Amino acid sequence: MVSTARRVSSHTSSDVNARIRDDMVAGLRHYADHPDEIDQRLDELDREWDIERAIEANASTLALTGVVLGATGDRRWLILPALVTAFLLQHAVQGWCPPVPVLRRLGFRTADEINQERYALRALRGDLAGGEDRGPGRVKAVLKFAGLKS
Repeated sequence: MVSTARRVSSHTSSDVNARIRDDMVAGLRHYADHPDEIDQRLDELDREWDIERAIEANASTLALTGVVLGATGDRRWLILPALVTAFLLQHAVQGWCPPVPVLRRLGFRTADEINQERYALRALRGDLAGGEDRGPGRVKAVLKFAGLKS
């Protein structure tokens, strides 16, 4: 059984996972050269929506829309909230539902992926143990610390 933290990425194509990871690594390399921008990036990460939040917002919007249309118009619209809640249950149980591949391709990351970047940025900034090393191996050490391979 796949852990909760890894269930979305385990149901995402390896190409999409690689693109998300490569984008994060490229960003970390940038911030290693521009440490004055790290605080701004950390603020952005605090506001970034993870895929779970995007799925919840998408599902609730579609379900509410279906209920309103079903109550005020054609009752057949009530199939929409039924389908959406079924997909939401599927996502809760399996970590996958039809919107997941679309949202991942759009760049939505898991909370774990966002936290990996956050911890790596904090390590680059020197917040964590081992922050003294400012040499060329710093990015590689930070990537290892964050659970990413260089």
